[in-house]
Amino acid sequence: MTQRSLVMVSPYDMTIPGGVQGQISGLTRQLVMRNWSVTVAAPGARPSELAPAVEFESLGRTVRFRANGSVAPLTLDIRRARQVAQRCVERGVDVVHLHEPLAPVAGWPFMDAHHQALVGTFHRSGVDALARAAGSVLRKRIKRIDVPVAVSAAAAETARQTVGISPTVLFNGVELSDTTSVEAWPTTGPTVLFLGRDEPRKGRSVLLEAAQWLPASTTVWVTGDRPRAFYPRSGANVEFLGQISDGEKARRLAAVDVLCAPSLGGESFGLVLLEGLANGVTVVASDIDGYRQALGGHGHLVPPNNPQLLAEALTKALDDAPNHGDKEIDAYLERWSMATLADSSDEIYDRACSSRPPRTPE
Repeated sequence: MTQRSLVMVSPYDMTIPGGVQGQISGLTRQLVMRNWSVTVAAPGARPSELAPAVEFESLGRTVRFRANGSVAPLTLDIRRARQVAQRCVERGVDVVHLHEPLAPVAGWPFMDAHHQALVGTFHRSGVDALARAAGSVLRKRIKRIDVPVAVSAAAAETARQTVGISPTVLFNGVELSDTTSVEAWPTTGPTVLFLGRDEPRKGRSVLLEAAQWLPASTTVWVTGDRPRAFYPRSGANVEFLGQISDGEKARRLAAVDVLCAPSLGGESFGLVLLEGLANGVTVVASDIDGYRQALGGHGHLVPPNNPQLLAEALTKALDDAPNHGDKEIDAYLERWSMATLADSSDEIYDRACSSRPPRTPE
């Protein structure tokens, strides 16, 4: 079978943890196994998570950019992005897959150098002033994408509102592996885990307030640093973990009873919830569109930004039986696996290539 070539473009620094970055790393591993020659183009340096067979092109120095209630590690080096996009044309790359096409500025030159098939994945959920401005500037460029896709219905609606297109709705993939071989992090009793950046929209402060109503025997593990204004009260013991590695995350997921995702909004898909289910962990999450879609009824949903109701749901979840070996959940997770996403992506790439006229030798 002839090997085809793909360039996966990330607007975000791949060495910094994030949902888009994790999707790109996982998807490239699957595509290499499907005989694709894959290059990742992103700001910053090559991340250790990339498969050895994957090539890497740096799109320049990383800058921190505040948007959508988060701080994104982007590049503003449009000149470097143009150079990489031009090399893709010269190499005769079959497909360029842009992630977050609206995000400045990594993907923009690839839409100008549109000699190869273009696929664009929209991850973002929620329209703010920056998204409207980017949509206005890029509306014509976006139309050059042969096959637009979105990770959720909420992300597809955001694309419709900002650039007037209707993407095919796929999903974020979860990497399924044998978690029984992971050495669980030591615990002393019932344990709840929060995984996320210390940003207001992630709802970390809601969990910290809810902890006062949890049983005193409970430990709450929270990623990120301890807030200056946090003072321990009665209730659960709260431990702040700082930034953790993928290996530590796997060990802590193997140990906990409950995964808590109390986000306030702006989440297009709840990949972290699927990671919890895949580890046999009971999940408690905010009742928002992306999380509702991801859980599919296999967890507890509570109104966002309500610490007392969150505490009640967590207490109930701690009493639930673990999900290990639940065949219904295992079958559900298979639908959302990275392997299934790679199969769908393969079909999307074929569709994008077929929409392009055959190349003629120069």
